[in-house]
Amino acid sequence: MSNVLRLAIVNPDDTKREALKTMLLGMDMVWLEAECSRYEFFSDVVTQTNPDIGLVDLDANPEKALDLVARIADNAPRCAVLVTSASNDGHLILRAIRAGAKEFLTQPVRVEDLLAALGRISERRVGIGENRLRASQVLAVAGVLGGVGTTSLAVNLACTLARQPDNSVTLVDLDLSLGDADIFLDAIPDYTLVDVAQNVTRLDFSLLKRSLTKHASGVYLLPRPVQLEDAGLVGADDLRRVIGLLKATFTHLVLDLSKGYTPLDMVALEMADQVLLVTQLDLPCLRNVVRLMTSLNQMNGIGEKVKIVVNRAGLESGHITLKKAEETIGKEVFWQLPNDYRTMIEARNNGIPVIEQSPKAAVTQSLVALAAALCGDPKAEPQDTTAKKSALGGLFRLWPAKGGK
Repeated sequence: MSNVLRLAIVNPDDTKREALKTMLLGMDMVWLEAECSRYEFFSDVVTQTNPDIGLVDLDANPEKALDLVARIADNAPRCAVLVTSASNDGHLILRAIRAGAKEFLTQPVRVEDLLAALGRISERRVGIGENRLRASQVLAVAGVLGGVGTTSLAVNLACTLARQPDNSVTLVDLDLSLGDADIFLDAIPDYTLVDVAQNVTRLDFSLLKRSLTKHASGVYLLPRPVQLEDAGLVGADDLRRVIGLLKATFTHLVLDLSKGYTPLDMVALEMADQVLLVTQLDLPCLRNVVRLMTSLNQMNGIGEKVKIVVNRAGLESGHITLKKAEETIGKEVFWQLPNDYRTMIEARNNGIPVIEQSPKAAVTQSLVALAAALCGDPKAEPQDTTAKKSALGGLFRLWPAKGGK
């Protein structure tokens, strides 16, 4: 549990305490170590359980609560105190900080504010030699043309990530008109992105998880709406809120973008930690890579997150060489996935991830290595693929191109 923050909470108001517990219990990044309904007992609870964070609500009795904050700061300095209150009075906030509180959140607590506070506390723990809270990683998968394999990569990358026991993964289909991630997983979802977006202000983490479709691979799917006319019911702010909730609950989010680069796609690019731009080595695709990179490089912080992924590498007929492609786009290729059309199409038609359908296939092994590289796995190093080159009829690498990470 080194990547988890252990919390103890105190609030004499049962209703507010239960609401906060519901929020916390849905977050994989925290562990609710203890709860208490009396200020006078909470100092002993902290001493006995030694939590990373003590969460104190001030409203039931501000004077008692502030005295408690000071006692915890003196007696348990390794426990960071986070206080909450319905009041935003500056004098109260100042008193709480002077008593030893590290963070002050206004009730009702918003998940975005809680996540930010936990992140800051985690940063401080790093400074004193403690382990850092594991942050959720958001991967946006975008294509330069239809049919280049964007959804294939998004679905199979999500399933590959979900194989690791420490990972919890959600796949979000953002092609609201023609998305087919559910087909790849042979899933019949009960709820869609529209259902979640329309109720986003009332969702807690447990309800959010129940709104997702869990696949046998371990991936949670949030699919596109059933009705075409419902595509306009999801707004940019709705998507930001949904992604924020998912980040608090899952270690990895894989966002399968549409080819329209809609306002929702732009939100996904903005919130992503890494952007995989999928292309093939032909003229129409490379032209669009140049065009897209020109625009993305002008957007604050987006261009630098883009990693070029070449799909179906090894096709020589009509394809441009990798060297010429890199010269054309002015950016090194991060990864190449070998051409294995039969394996991929069989997996899609059977509704089975390629990691389960053909675990020993070259394309599967390349996906496994890509997932490791994206997660910063030091074991994802260059490997000898000499024996596989001739069998695939072309040259490709199962690791990042020179300069990739």
